[in-house]
Amino acid sequence: MTVAKDRFTFWMFALLLLTVLCFFLDLFVGRYDLTFNDLYRGLFSFDQQETGQLVMREFRFPRSVTALLAGASLSVCGLLMQTLFNNPLAGPYVLGISSGSSLFVAIGSLTGISFFLQDAGMILLAFVGAILFGGIILFSSVRIRSQVSLLLVGLMLGSIAGALITTLEATASAQELRAYTMWTMGSLQQTHFDQLALFSILVTLGLLSCVFLIKPLNALVLGEEHASLLGIRIKHFRFFTILITAILSGTVTAYCGPIAFVGLAVPNLAKMLFKTADHSKLLLGSLLIGGSFLLATDVTIQLLEPYFLVPVNALTSLIGAPIIILLIVKRWS
Repeated sequence: MTVAKDRFTFWMFALLLLTVLCFFLDLFVGRYDLTFNDLYRGLFSFDQQETGQLVMREFRFPRSVTALLAGASLSVCGLLMQTLFNNPLAGPYVLGISSGSSLFVAIGSLTGISFFLQDAGMILLAFVGAILFGGIILFSSVRIRSQVSLLLVGLMLGSIAGALITTLEATASAQELRAYTMWTMGSLQQTHFDQLALFSILVTLGLLSCVFLIKPLNALVLGEEHASLLGIRIKHFRFFTILITAILSGTVTAYCGPIAFVGLAVPNLAKMLFKTADHSKLLLGSLLIGGSFLLATDVTIQLLEPYFLVPVNALTSLIGAPIIILLIVKRWS
């Protein structure tokens, strides 16, 4: 027990240091050389005439905070889904919530309405789509007992959304198609400083709500039947798990666009690292690994920016896909 506790303490301390390091690297690595003075004054005594303060306040700081919170949120969503469906390859997009966001953004951006081509319009549509599809899944979770059947409902919702998006793309103009394509690449720069408070509050509330799921998650590892015998109300637990996932993944998709593979890869890395089924440890581990992973990804993007531009969704896929392949090979070999 002592060895396991010492192992957990060591890795948590190491991950916390890594997250802090990646956060400050993300703040200060880039085209413009900035200082801690720019950070302090940009946040507490902002002068828009000062270029360093302007860059820090409007670009670097929102981008770094967005990367930290988005990575943590998607990773926690992935852990919730993998435990709920007892499937290490489940992720935050498995229920079609992200597909709902993509569909509504496609409806807005591919119809040429000017408001929906702006950042505020994109965020509003993505959030409405996530909440609507999340509502459908929540309603289905009350009526459907089987986890597999619920998973199939999510996959079918994703297929329907994909078919509708393809139809819209076929009839869209080149400008409309470009706007939507840019959104699907994902971006950590879409959250402005004045939007950061709402984004942070929504994500923080969603993450804190996961504390109430720790006991049911640990019980579910033993199977639904055992969890029921331990007093866990499976339908209620499933409902609140999906609700939290919808809020977290919907908020991240609304502000950042779709970001692939973080929710799939990071929870599995946390399980490999901590070698435990205790979700109090896995939630903290996933949160820190996910935040530091997306921060490190953004640092890499900024270092490569003078040579070529890499969309965040592309880089997370390039890193995450090989991890998923290794997991599949390991599971079925």
